[in-house]
Amino acid sequence: MLKKPFKILLKKWKFRIIVSKPFLGFLYHFIRIYSSTFRLTIENEDAWRMHIRQGGKVLLCAWHQQFFSVIRHFKEYVHLRPGLMISRSLDGEVIAGIANRTGWYTMRGSSSRGGREALGDMIIKLKETGLAAHIVDGPTGPAGIVKAGAVQLANAAGAAIVPFYTSADRAWYFGSWDRFMLPKPFARVTIRFGDIIPWKAMKNEAEFEIQRNTLENIMLPSIHLPQIENS
Repeated sequence: MLKKPFKILLKKWKFRIIVSKPFLGFLYHFIRIYSSTFRLTIENEDAWRMHIRQGGKVLLCAWHQQFFSVIRHFKEYVHLRPGLMISRSLDGEVIAGIANRTGWYTMRGSSSRGGREALGDMIIKLKETGLAAHIVDGPTGPAGIVKAGAVQLANAAGAAIVPFYTSADRAWYFGSWDRFMLPKPFARVTIRFGDIIPWKAMKNEAEFEIQRNTLENIMLPSIHLPQIENS
């Protein structure tokens, strides 16, 4: 009879520890130190940064699998006050804590919880600062499928989409739904930004799906998932 209450209490304490300021501070500094061992190469960054300097707006888009590798480099964008949408899950609490310490402003929500409000805040933020980032397959996938949020956000804010991809010559791939990629220490890591994708205003649902599918087809070759590569 006591096992269930004990498990609930243990879960609550575990949550409190994981999302506590000391733990998140430690984790942030650990990630900074760990990723400082990466031998980084940045490709095709100048074009979209010039686009922002000229008054344009940019939404950087990536797969969930590949975002860890950019945490160190994305500190370079602090002066642009960029925004990032993160789910309200436990994982989201941790990611938001790291992102906030990196200088990014986080809006909390996903397609399953709080998404509409977070998307609205993201639109306002992107219009205000000119830069935001978005994980196109969301916090839970399915992997390799671009969800609606990226296209909705870009269109509503009048922003161009710039996909970015990360790769490493040596990395671990986890057994998670997205086979999350963690470069090994001292790996050669490349962050490659794709070409700027401008969007025209959508008139109907069919045009929306064309834009979503276009982005998916552009980004799909960069993701490393057996079920996608063999399809």
